Amino acid sequence: MADNDSRSGARYTTPEILAFVDRTHAAHDASLARAFAAPAQHGMPAIQVGISEGKLLTLLTRLAGARKVVEVGTLAGYSALRIARALPTDGKLWTLELDPKHARIAQDNLEAAGLWNRVKVVIGPALASLKTLENEAPFDVVFLDADKEGYLDYARWAHVNLRPGGLLLADNSYYFGKLLDNSPGSQRMREFHAFVGEHFDSVCIPTPDGLVLGLK
Repeated sequence: MADNDSRSGARYTTPEILAFVDRTHAAHDASLARAFAAPAQHGMPAIQVGISEGKLLTLLTRLAGARKVVEVGTLAGYSALRIARALPTDGKLWTLELDPKHARIAQDNLEAAGLWNRVKVVIGPALASLKTLENEAPFDVVFLDADKEGYLDYARWAHVNLRPGGLLLADNSYYFGKLLDNSPGSQRMREFHAFVGEHFDSVCIPTPDGLVLGLK
């Protein structure tokens, strides 16, 4: 059930509740803890998905029966690890990262987790990298967690290269709370929402910063 407050945007989450549900439903083992802690340890921005959001990626990938997945935005490999664990042994995740340092750290984390054979880290600008993957299409899931102003272009690519019934997922779809601001970035993110709403059966899951889920 909901109430008028929660329907209008109030949230009943506290740090204590969040810590409890993270421990109960999405607990870290050593490999996940290593990847989650890597940004702070290596001077990278600590912008990886949250613990429960990471587990949500695992479950959605598994529910989709995914074998081929593309991730745009690798960072230290935490979300890649979460996704790769949902793949069958012959599944494949291509994860795209602009920064070679980030890619190297992600590769180390994925190898330490024993997932090197399921994941390929692709270094370079995302749109150029996506073009090199088109011969692997159709894909089952595309997950966006990179430069937010690029989401519209990535969603257009996903619409062409996902299989029917495939999933588009996009984190930070509230644009850090600035979705309705009068700025070029906010306008671009609203255009992304409009495109997904028109071309996918979609919803924006009210995670802390919004996770768009689109079914092709």
